[in-house]
Amino acid sequence: MKLRLIYGWTLVLMLVVLLLGGLTPVLSNSLLLLKDRANFIPAESSIWTFEPTLINQGSSSYWLYGEDRHYYFYFSYAEDQPYRLIAKNNPCPGFDRHDVGTWCIP
Repeated sequence: MKLRLIYGWTLVLMLVVLLLGGLTPVLSNSLLLLKDRANFIPAESSIWTFEPTLINQGSSSYWLYGEDRHYYFYFSYAEDQPYRLIAKNNPCPGFDRHDVGTWCIP
């Protein structure tokens, strides 16, 4: 009986982890943060909603571009402003979410 209960709770826990991984980016964000110290989640977003959309292909695997429900983000490498953001409903002509050069001044 006790063993059956342990198996049942293990199954429930596995389903919860699978659902979190499938419905939110929290697991992939956690792995990204653990793999490289340069990674961070922008203050305007959260580990639950931020999704990296372009990852550096070099020896480090930090995000270059990302998004959440409201913003697009660009990792700028600058110490004083480590990232830029722009609203998803921005009026920039010729806007490309993966080309910060097309982003208007907010």
